[in-house]
Amino acid sequence: MGIIAWIIFGAVAGWLASLINGTNNQQGWLGNIVVGIIGAFVGGFVYGLFTDGFDAGFNIGSLIVAVIGALIFSFALSLITGRKSVS
Repeated sequence: MGIIAWIIFGAVAGWLASLINGTNNQQGWLGNIVVGIIGAFVGGFVYGLFTDGFDAGFNIGSLIVAVIGALIFSFALSLITGRKSVS
């Protein structure tokens, strides 16, 4: 994927994760993109630990893995910074 596709994919994954996590108003669009892109890497790494391989294309499976990774990263970030999600 190109850099623009990574940014769009990260934005969607980060936005979905922030909606699930309740941090959408705190993060903003740039935070959603960063959390989504880093979350995609985290999700891909975790998924790779449990499977033989992963097709990292722009598909629903990759989006689910990226959202799960963004949730993991967002949770770890809230532990480090001490910020709580607004429910």
